[in-house]
Amino acid sequence: MTKSELIARLAQRYPQLVAKDAEYAVKMILDAMTQSLLSGHRIEIRGFGSFGLNYRPPRTGRNPKSGEKVHVPEKYVPHFKAGKELRERVDGTQADAPAAPQERASQPVR
Repeated sequence: MTKSELIARLAQRYPQLVAKDAEYAVKMILDAMTQSLLSGHRIEIRGFGSFGLNYRPPRTGRNPKSGEKVHVPEKYVPHFKAGKELRERVDGTQADAPAAPQERASQPVR
């Protein structure tokens, strides 16, 4: 699902919300989450999951073309960990959860 699909689904599900308001709400939520991560804070949404930053220490890497050693600086990377309820719903073990969509094998064209 893309951001625009999320906005469209919100506007469709809640008729009192104009698409522009849904777009503004999604933008504000994502901006607040981004700012929180930039400040070094962890975001936890119970039942859904948590967002945080993982530290990657500096290391010596290798250029795959030339084979020469290169210095890779330290960095922080965003990380998402699914919550227990989300994992169970996706897995289909929670009683009220709809079954996860299954991919169908494509039939050969004749």
